[in-house]
Amino acid sequence: MHKFFTPANLFTETHATIEGDDVKHIYKVLRITQGEEVVVNNLEGKEFLGQVEEVNKKEVLVKLLKPMDINNESSLNVYLFQGLPKAAKMDLIVQKGTELGIKEIIPIITDRVDVKLKGEFKKLDRLQRIALEACKQSKRTFIPNVKEPIEFSDMVVRLKEMDLVVVPYENATGYGVKSMMNTLQNKESIKNIGIVIGPEGGFEQTEINNLKDEGAHIVTLGPRILRTETAGFTCLSLLQYELGDIGGKV
Repeated sequence: MHKFFTPANLFTETHATIEGDDVKHIYKVLRITQGEEVVVNNLEGKEFLGQVEEVNKKEVLVKLLKPMDINNESSLNVYLFQGLPKAAKMDLIVQKGTELGIKEIIPIITDRVDVKLKGEFKKLDRLQRIALEACKQSKRTFIPNVKEPIEFSDMVVRLKEMDLVVVPYENATGYGVKSMMNTLQNKESIKNIGIVIGPEGGFEQTEINNLKDEGAHIVTLGPRILRTETAGFTCLSLLQYELGDIGGKV
């Protein structure tokens, strides 16, 4: 069944109205017609089973049949602090992070980030759209936020809000996610997790030392060096398996 996100202000007690790009997709690509059932999400975590009443080129009117008691969100709030990469790599990071259950994506400016990239980062609307499309595909309940880039020092302040901070680092050896899990106490209380990923040039040693001083776990993801766009969702997958919902219930 197809799922669509539409703002809460386009909902009444009985109907929801779908506008924008989804309209053309509905009638021209999906060829959804009057009488078909769909799921509509109000962007605030509430979802409804609905029946299409009217389709035209400007809007789609959906009659609300019943609320749906569905929440496909992870029990973990994972925040990805991503060293700002070039162009299309950020698209992939947002798409895959969203599919895996990321809560928020925050690009960071580190010592080895090309300063030109900060000035060129004007794609928030596009990245948010990628997150939206990934939510539809993965049946998520909430759309993750993609934030404006922040400086490394500002990130360090935000990391103080986290229950756990994990930093994959290419020069780390021996201490990986498995080792880290064996050291953690009260795993059930871990809800807010920060993953910090370096840019394409990696972290400076001073940055790693800074993160260590703040209590971050500096881990290896294995003997192979992963690209910046791969490291984040690899680490996210491991944490979702160990602490979240990817592994299923035992």
